[in-house]
Amino acid sequence: MFLLFGLTNVVSPYLLCAIFGLLSVITVCGNLLVITAILYFRQLHSPTHYLILSLAVADLLVGVLVLPFSAVLIVEPCFYLQTFICRVRNSCDMFLSTTSILNLCFISVDRYHAVCQPLKYRMIINVRATVGMIAVSWTLPVLIGIGITMNDLNPKQSKTRCLLFQNPSLILLIIGTVVFFYLPAVIILTTYLKILIVAQRQARAIKNAASLSRAPGEMLNKTQRKATRILAIVMGIFFLCLTPFFLCLTFNHFNYNTLTVSVIEFFKCLGWSNSMLNPFVYAFFYSWFRSAFKMIISGQIFQGDFMNSKLF
Repeated sequence: MFLLFGLTNVVSPYLLCAIFGLLSVITVCGNLLVITAILYFRQLHSPTHYLILSLAVADLLVGVLVLPFSAVLIVEPCFYLQTFICRVRNSCDMFLSTTSILNLCFISVDRYHAVCQPLKYRMIINVRATVGMIAVSWTLPVLIGIGITMNDLNPKQSKTRCLLFQNPSLILLIIGTVVFFYLPAVIILTTYLKILIVAQRQARAIKNAASLSRAPGEMLNKTQRKATRILAIVMGIFFLCLTPFFLCLTFNHFNYNTLTVSVIEFFKCLGWSNSMLNPFVYAFFYSWFRSAFKMIISGQIFQGDFMNSKLF
């Protein structure tokens, strides 16, 4: 499904364009449901959900900007606006990918404080702190993008197709892989390893407790652990989708570009599919998102005031 530019000689480009169009529609609709649910239902107005909202907006923009431009470049790879559209597509792709992974970094920070420091969680992770994290997630990629543009580090292009970071310079490779992926990945994995250790310790303590009463603090810990597991799955899918592309960039540069352009573009397309998968993960694992989605899709929210509905 996701074989793209490299299959244009085998599969009709119009068929690939239709597939991209369908992928774009699913991505937009899925993330629009997440955004609507968080904005509409007051029970979802929390720091964690605000960070998920920011991630959903970035995924939505992938479906609005990156995928349609890619579809256009498949059908008409040689027309006179190719250079402009290619630069817009690649710039949006770099910006939104960086924004997504920064949002995931801050989500891991949120989960760390919720599980490891539950008594201080509401004091540390409040609305002001969440707004600051979201602001960093969106402004830092812009600043980095401006720096790359000013240093004339734009991706190279061929005369017949728009390439995705083909043969990048060493400086661009370091920025694109270390700053945009490897460093945040280390932060996220380290944070979640700490969360896993603390969560297991809490689970053993609760299991060994003599009292069978379900105190509010115990219920809170159970809820936080469940949310942490689900968000870890979201991040696991993210890395599964994005890691192959960055590994290809890294090894291809130091292995004298032995990988074909089609292989790199295939893995990049796999990375784009992550923007489509996240809403389905929320709907499958979060019961309150499933309830919210049903109310939105059925049009129930337009038949009365359900903002204060109890979702969980």
